[in-house]
Amino acid sequence: MSATDRPWIWAWIGTVSIWLVIAALSGLAPGMEVLSAAASFGTFFVLVAIGQMFVITLGPGNVDLSIPACMTLASTVAMKVMAGSEAMLLPGFLIVIAIGLVIGTINFALILLLRIPPIIATLSSSFLFQSTAIWYNRGLRVKPPEALADFATAKIYGVPTLAIAVLVLTIIMHVVLHRTYFGRSILAVGQNSQAAGLAGVPVQRTRFLTYLLSAVLAAVCGFFLAGFSGGAALNMGAEYLLMSIAVVVIGGTSVAGGFANLPGLWGAALFMFLLVTMLNTLGLSAGYRLILTGVIIVAVIAISGKRR
Repeated sequence: MSATDRPWIWAWIGTVSIWLVIAALSGLAPGMEVLSAAASFGTFFVLVAIGQMFVITLGPGNVDLSIPACMTLASTVAMKVMAGSEAMLLPGFLIVIAIGLVIGTINFALILLLRIPPIIATLSSSFLFQSTAIWYNRGLRVKPPEALADFATAKIYGVPTLAIAVLVLTIIMHVVLHRTYFGRSILAVGQNSQAAGLAGVPVQRTRFLTYLLSAVLAAVCGFFLAGFSGGAALNMGAEYLLMSIAVVVIGGTSVAGGFANLPGLWGAALFMFLLVTMLNTLGLSAGYRLILTGVIIVAVIAISGKRR
Protein backbone atom coordinates (compact mmCIF):
# COMPACT_ATOMS: atom_id res chain seq x y z
CA MET A 1 0.00 0.00 0.00
CA SER A 2 1.42 3.37 -1.00
CA ALA A 3 1.42 6.37 1.29
CA THR A 4 -1.29 8.12 -0.69
CA ASP A 5 -3.58 5.11 -0.21
CA ARG A 6 -3.59 5.60 3.54
CA PRO A 7 -6.76 7.54 4.45
CA TRP A 8 -5.19 9.51 7.28
CA ILE A 9 -2.50 11.06 5.12
CA TRP A 10 -4.89 13.37 3.27
CA ALA A 11 -5.75 15.26 6.45
CA TRP A 12 -2.05 15.83 7.07
CA ILE A 13 -1.44 16.91 3.47
CA GLY A 14 -4.24 19.43 3.83
CA THR A 15 -2.84 20.65 7.16
CA VAL A 16 0.67 21.20 5.79
CA SER A 17 -0.68 22.89 2.65
CA ILE A 18 -2.85 25.35 4.57
CA TRP A 19 -0.08 26.14 7.04
CA LEU A 20 2.30 26.92 4.17
CA VAL A 21 -0.29 29.35 2.77
CA ILE A 22 -0.68 31.02 6.18
CA ALA A 23 3.10 31.24 6.61
CA ALA A 24 3.43 32.74 3.13
CA LEU A 25 0.76 35.34 3.85
CA SER A 26 1.80 36.33 7.37
CA GLY A 27 5.43 35.24 7.72
CA LEU A 28 7.24 32.33 9.37
CA ALA A 29 7.17 33.60 12.98
CA PRO A 30 3.39 34.37 12.95
CA GLY A 31 2.89 31.06 11.18
CA MET A 32 4.59 29.20 14.03
CA GLU A 33 2.38 31.04 16.52
CA VAL A 34 -0.68 29.99 14.55
CA LEU A 35 0.57 26.39 14.57
CA SER A 36 0.98 26.52 18.36
CA ALA A 37 -2.56 27.89 18.70
CA ALA A 38 -3.81 25.14 16.41
CA ALA A 39 -2.22 22.55 18.69
CA SER A 40 -3.88 24.15 21.74
CA PHE A 41 -7.40 24.24 20.31
CA GLY A 42 -6.98 21.07 18.27
CA THR A 43 -6.23 19.17 21.46
CA PHE A 44 -9.82 19.54 22.64
CA PHE A 45 -11.16 18.49 19.23
CA VAL A 46 -9.02 15.35 19.33
CA LEU A 47 -10.03 14.50 22.88
CA VAL A 48 -13.75 14.34 22.07
CA ALA A 49 -13.10 12.88 18.61
CA ILE A 50 -11.37 9.82 20.09
CA GLY A 51 -14.57 8.82 21.87
CA GLN A 52 -16.73 9.73 18.88
CA MET A 53 -14.47 7.69 16.61
CA PHE A 54 -14.90 4.56 18.72
CA VAL A 55 -18.68 5.01 18.66
CA ILE A 56 -18.84 5.58 14.89
CA THR A 57 -16.64 2.51 14.37
CA LEU A 58 -19.45 0.39 15.87
CA GLY A 59 -21.30 0.69 12.58
CA PRO A 60 -23.96 2.71 10.73
CA GLY A 61 -26.28 4.73 12.94
CA ASN A 62 -23.90 4.85 15.89
CA VAL A 63 -23.02 8.42 16.81
CA ASP A 64 -22.89 10.27 20.13
CA LEU A 65 -24.75 13.59 19.91
CA SER A 66 -24.68 14.15 23.67
CA ILE A 67 -21.01 15.20 23.68
CA PRO A 68 -21.63 18.99 23.96
CA ALA A 69 -24.13 18.58 26.80
CA CYS A 70 -21.83 16.11 28.57
CA MET A 71 -18.96 18.62 28.38
CA THR A 72 -21.16 21.40 29.74
CA LEU A 73 -22.69 19.42 32.60
CA ALA A 74 -19.41 17.89 33.76
CA SER A 75 -17.51 21.18 33.66
CA THR A 76 -20.20 23.29 35.34
CA VAL A 77 -20.66 20.81 38.20
CA ALA A 78 -16.91 20.38 38.68
CA MET A 79 -16.16 24.11 38.64
CA LYS A 80 -18.92 24.84 41.12
CA VAL A 81 -17.86 22.02 43.45
CA MET A 82 -14.20 23.05 43.37
CA ALA A 83 -15.09 26.77 43.72
CA GLY A 84 -11.55 27.73 42.72
CA SER A 85 -9.93 25.66 45.47
CA GLU A 86 -6.87 23.65 44.50
CA ALA A 87 -7.56 21.29 47.42
CA MET A 88 -10.74 20.22 45.62
CA LEU A 89 -8.98 19.56 42.31
CA LEU A 90 -8.89 15.76 42.66
CA PRO A 91 -12.50 15.47 43.93
CA GLY A 92 -13.58 17.71 41.07
CA PHE A 93 -11.85 15.49 38.52
CA LEU A 94 -13.38 12.36 40.05
CA ILE A 95 -16.81 14.00 39.81
CA VAL A 96 -16.16 14.61 36.11
CA ILE A 97 -15.35 10.92 35.59
CA ALA A 98 -18.48 9.90 37.50
CA ILE A 99 -20.69 12.21 35.44
CA GLY A 100 -19.23 10.77 32.25
CA LEU A 101 -19.97 7.22 33.44
CA VAL A 102 -23.56 8.13 34.36
CA ILE A 103 -24.18 9.86 31.02
CA GLY A 104 -22.72 6.96 29.06
CA THR A 105 -24.89 4.53 31.02
CA ILE A 106 -28.05 6.57 30.41
CA ASN A 107 -27.29 6.84 26.70
CA PHE A 108 -26.84 3.11 26.28
CA ALA A 109 -29.85 2.33 28.45
CA LEU A 110 -32.00 4.35 26.07
CA ILE A 111 -30.50 2.52 23.12
CA LEU A 112 -30.71 -1.00 24.55
CA LEU A 113 -33.81 -1.03 26.76
CA LEU A 114 -36.04 1.33 24.80
CA ARG A 115 -34.58 0.29 21.43
CA ILE A 116 -34.16 3.91 20.37
CA PRO A 117 -31.69 4.51 17.51
CA PRO A 118 -28.40 5.88 18.91
CA ILE A 119 -28.62 9.16 17.04
CA ILE A 120 -32.09 9.83 18.52
CA ALA A 121 -31.24 8.50 21.98
CA THR A 122 -28.13 10.64 22.44
CA LEU A 123 -29.81 13.71 20.96
CA SER A 124 -32.76 13.31 23.33
CA SER A 125 -30.57 12.73 26.37
CA SER A 126 -28.49 15.80 25.51
CA PHE A 127 -31.49 18.03 26.20
CA LEU A 128 -31.80 16.44 29.64
CA PHE A 129 -28.12 16.92 30.44
CA GLN A 130 -28.03 20.48 29.11
CA SER A 131 -31.14 21.40 31.12
CA THR A 132 -29.56 19.92 34.24
CA ALA A 133 -26.47 22.05 33.68
CA ILE A 134 -28.61 25.18 33.27
CA TRP A 135 -30.56 24.39 36.45
CA TYR A 136 -27.43 23.60 38.48
CA ASN A 137 -25.23 26.42 37.28
CA ARG A 138 -27.82 29.24 37.23
CA GLY A 139 -25.79 31.00 34.53
CA LEU A 140 -22.79 31.59 36.79
CA ARG A 141 -19.23 31.33 35.47
CA VAL A 142 -17.05 29.91 38.22
CA LYS A 143 -13.31 30.27 37.74
CA PRO A 144 -11.20 27.10 37.78
CA PRO A 145 -8.48 26.43 40.34
CA GLU A 146 -5.24 28.18 39.42
CA ALA A 147 -3.35 24.88 39.10
CA LEU A 148 -5.87 23.60 36.55
CA ALA A 149 -5.70 26.83 34.54
CA ASP A 150 -1.89 26.76 34.61
CA PHE A 151 -1.75 23.17 33.36
CA ALA A 152 -4.36 23.73 30.64
CA THR A 153 -2.50 26.75 29.25
CA ALA A 154 1.13 25.71 29.90
CA LYS A 155 3.58 25.19 27.03
CA ILE A 156 6.93 23.42 26.75
CA TYR A 157 9.12 25.02 24.06
CA GLY A 158 5.98 26.35 22.41
CA VAL A 159 4.16 23.01 22.52
CA PRO A 160 1.04 22.93 24.75
CA THR A 161 1.46 20.57 27.70
CA LEU A 162 -2.11 19.38 27.33
CA ALA A 163 -1.44 18.55 23.68
CA ILE A 164 1.46 16.33 24.73
CA ALA A 165 -0.80 14.54 27.24
CA VAL A 166 -3.53 13.98 24.66
CA LEU A 167 -0.96 12.79 22.13
CA VAL A 168 0.13 10.14 24.63
CA LEU A 169 -3.54 9.24 25.13
CA THR A 170 -3.94 8.94 21.36
CA ILE A 171 -1.05 6.48 21.19
CA ILE A 172 -2.55 4.46 24.04
CA MET A 173 -5.95 4.38 22.33
CA HIS A 174 -4.27 3.25 19.11
CA VAL A 175 -2.78 0.31 20.99
CA VAL A 176 -6.13 -0.40 22.65
CA LEU A 177 -7.90 -0.40 19.29
CA HIS A 178 -5.50 -2.69 17.45
CA ARG A 179 -3.86 -4.77 20.17
CA THR A 180 -6.55 -5.50 22.76
CA TYR A 181 -9.64 -7.69 22.83
CA PHE A 182 -11.86 -4.65 23.44
CA GLY A 183 -10.53 -2.75 20.43
CA ARG A 184 -10.75 -5.72 18.11
CA SER A 185 -14.28 -6.38 19.35
CA ILE A 186 -15.26 -2.83 18.32
CA LEU A 187 -13.85 -3.39 14.85
CA ALA A 188 -15.60 -6.75 14.56
CA VAL A 189 -18.95 -5.34 15.64
CA GLY A 190 -18.59 -2.48 13.18
CA GLN A 191 -17.82 -4.83 10.30
CA ASN A 192 -20.69 -7.21 11.03
CA SER A 193 -22.40 -7.29 14.41
CA GLN A 194 -24.26 -10.55 13.74
CA ALA A 195 -21.14 -12.38 12.65
CA ALA A 196 -19.27 -10.94 15.65
CA GLY A 197 -21.97 -12.24 17.99
CA LEU A 198 -21.84 -15.69 16.43
CA ALA A 199 -18.06 -15.66 16.85
CA GLY A 200 -18.44 -15.09 20.59
CA VAL A 201 -17.89 -11.34 20.74
CA PRO A 202 -20.00 -9.74 23.53
CA VAL A 203 -21.69 -7.24 21.21
CA GLN A 204 -23.85 -5.37 23.71
CA ARG A 205 -21.10 -5.16 26.33
CA THR A 206 -18.71 -3.82 23.70
CA ARG A 207 -21.22 -1.16 22.64
CA PHE A 208 -21.90 -0.23 26.27
CA LEU A 209 -18.21 0.23 27.08
CA THR A 210 -17.74 2.28 23.91
CA TYR A 211 -20.50 4.74 24.82
CA LEU A 212 -19.04 4.95 28.32
CA LEU A 213 -15.65 5.80 26.84
CA SER A 214 -17.12 8.52 24.64
CA ALA A 215 -18.97 10.17 27.52
CA VAL A 216 -15.99 10.03 29.88
CA LEU A 217 -13.65 11.60 27.32
CA ALA A 218 -16.23 14.33 26.61
CA ALA A 219 -16.54 15.05 30.33
CA VAL A 220 -12.75 15.21 30.73
CA CYS A 221 -12.53 17.52 27.73
CA GLY A 222 -15.08 19.86 29.31
CA PHE A 223 -13.05 19.86 32.52
CA PHE A 224 -9.81 20.94 30.85
CA LEU A 225 -11.57 23.30 28.45
CA ALA A 226 -13.03 25.12 31.44
CA GLY A 227 -9.51 25.43 32.85
CA PHE A 228 -8.21 26.66 29.50
CA SER A 229 -10.96 29.24 28.93
CA GLY A 230 -11.21 30.56 32.49
CA GLY A 231 -14.41 28.81 33.56
CA ALA A 232 -17.37 26.76 32.42
CA ALA A 233 -20.05 28.29 30.20
CA LEU A 234 -23.41 26.88 29.16
CA ASN A 235 -22.55 27.09 25.46
CA MET A 236 -18.96 25.86 25.74
CA GLY A 237 -19.63 22.55 23.99
CA ALA A 238 -21.72 23.86 21.10
CA GLU A 239 -19.04 23.72 18.39
CA TYR A 240 -17.86 20.27 19.45
CA LEU A 241 -20.94 18.49 18.11
CA LEU A 242 -20.00 19.23 14.51
CA MET A 243 -16.26 19.13 15.12
CA SER A 244 -16.27 15.74 16.88
CA ILE A 245 -17.86 14.22 13.77
CA ALA A 246 -15.92 16.27 11.23
CA VAL A 247 -12.54 15.41 12.74
CA VAL A 248 -13.42 11.71 12.72
CA VAL A 249 -14.53 11.51 9.09
CA ILE A 250 -11.88 13.86 7.73
CA GLY A 251 -9.29 11.90 9.69
CA GLY A 252 -10.05 8.79 7.65
CA THR A 253 -12.43 6.77 9.84
CA SER A 254 -15.13 4.98 7.84
CA VAL A 255 -18.65 6.22 8.53
CA ALA A 256 -19.83 2.72 7.59
CA GLY A 257 -18.09 1.32 10.68
CA GLY A 258 -15.48 -1.36 11.15
CA PHE A 259 -12.49 0.85 10.35
CA ALA A 260 -11.00 3.50 12.63
CA ASN A 261 -8.06 5.82 12.21
CA LEU A 262 -6.38 7.53 15.15
CA PRO A 263 -3.39 9.21 13.38
CA GLY A 264 -5.81 11.11 11.18
CA LEU A 265 -7.58 12.73 14.13
CA TRP A 266 -4.68 15.07 14.81
CA GLY A 267 -4.28 15.92 11.14
CA ALA A 268 -7.99 16.64 10.82
CA ALA A 269 -8.13 18.72 14.01
CA LEU A 270 -5.21 20.88 12.93
CA PHE A 271 -6.66 21.10 9.43
CA MET A 272 -10.02 22.41 10.67
CA PHE A 273 -8.41 25.07 12.86
CA LEU A 274 -5.92 26.19 10.22
CA LEU A 275 -8.66 26.31 7.60
CA VAL A 276 -10.68 28.76 9.67
CA THR A 277 -7.52 30.77 10.39
CA MET A 278 -6.67 30.97 6.70
CA LEU A 279 -10.20 32.09 5.83
CA ASN A 280 -9.98 34.74 8.54
CA THR A 281 -6.66 35.89 7.12
CA LEU A 282 -8.29 36.20 3.72
CA GLY A 283 -11.09 38.26 5.29
CA LEU A 284 -13.99 35.90 4.55
CA SER A 285 -17.12 36.20 6.69
CA ALA A 286 -18.36 33.60 9.17
CA GLY A 287 -21.09 32.53 6.75
CA TYR A 288 -18.60 31.59 4.05
CA ARG A 289 -16.44 29.77 6.59
CA LEU A 290 -19.35 27.64 7.75
CA ILE A 291 -20.46 26.89 4.19
CA LEU A 292 -16.95 25.81 3.20
CA THR A 293 -16.61 23.66 6.31
CA GLY A 294 -19.90 21.93 5.54
CA VAL A 295 -18.92 21.34 1.92
CA ILE A 296 -15.63 19.76 2.99
CA ILE A 297 -17.36 17.43 5.46
CA VAL A 298 -19.96 16.33 2.90
CA ALA A 299 -17.24 15.73 0.29
CA VAL A 300 -15.17 13.62 2.67
CA ILE A 301 -18.20 11.54 3.69
CA ALA A 302 -19.06 10.97 0.02
CA ILE A 303 -15.51 9.88 -0.76
CA SER A 304 -15.28 7.63 2.31
CA GLY A 305 -18.52 5.93 1.32
CA LYS A 306 -16.83 4.70 -1.87
CA ARG A 307 -14.00 2.94 -0.03
CA ARG A 308 -14.05 -0.81 0.15
